[in-house]
Amino acid sequence: MIRVLLGQRGRLVREALSAVMASAHDIEVVAELSRADEVLPSARRDQPNVAVLDVALPGPVAIAELCPTLCAALPACGVLILLDRQSGAGVGRSLARLAPRVGFLGAETSPYDLVESVRQLARGEPVLDAEVTVAVLTAGENPLTERECEVLRLAVDGAPAKEIAQRLYLSTGTVRNYLSRVLTKTGARTRIEAIRIAQDSGWI
Repeated sequence: MIRVLLGQRGRLVREALSAVMASAHDIEVVAELSRADEVLPSARRDQPNVAVLDVALPGPVAIAELCPTLCAALPACGVLILLDRQSGAGVGRSLARLAPRVGFLGAETSPYDLVESVRQLARGEPVLDAEVTVAVLTAGENPLTERECEVLRLAVDGAPAKEIAQRLYLSTGTVRNYLSRVLTKTGARTRIEAIRIAQDSGWI
């Protein structure tokens, strides 16, 4: 049996994807997660053969940072990143060097292709959705600094600047400056819009 860890932000989509994979005779979904920071502890505990991860999985750690750590911690585990063909390519570009351990699949893919991609990764074969690959190779670099990404990830759950400042041992004014620069770099008008743009682009 191919043991699969699934990380997907929305419960409805997560349960649907889980049902699709579990319906295959040779796949067992051993964990269903909604946050990126749950992935590594669960992977160490459940020892999956493949981790299927939403590129915008929320949490204090970005998928681009999580995947190299996951690959190092579980050498036998392949990672399948679900990307929107029109966005999320930034993280794909940063992870392309990890192929074939890390594969990319468009979020609009068919259930059949999802199951076959899981099987391919379990066999150690590369998985590269053609349209996603083009988007990955032509994607621009993340314009946000590591600290700006860190501040924005903490803002995802609605934490105010004061709370973010306390968690990062910064002044509230410094956090506000970081958030202001994030708005400028993303072209967003609000923090919520900046978070959406950064998540869709795979920056956080």
